[in-house]
Amino acid sequence: MEDRTPFEAIEHQFGLNEQAVIKLMRKSLKLSSFKLWRERASGRKTKHLLLRSSSVSRGYCPTQYKQR
Repeated sequence: MEDRTPFEAIEHQFGLNEQAVIKLMRKSLKLSSFKLWRERASGRKTKHLLLRSSSVSRGYCPTQYKQR
């Protein structure tokens, strides 16, 4: 999962709220990987649409996907 994707976009696309995403990540990742992800995601302005700058109009990094 890309770190900058807002929780609201994840909920809209997959029906998982923030707490469900955290539970899924905790269950799916090794403990050390989960802790690193949680540290990156906690307090990150891009993880919530209301905190995000209005100049950011995408839910993912443009370099995230390979150009075809």
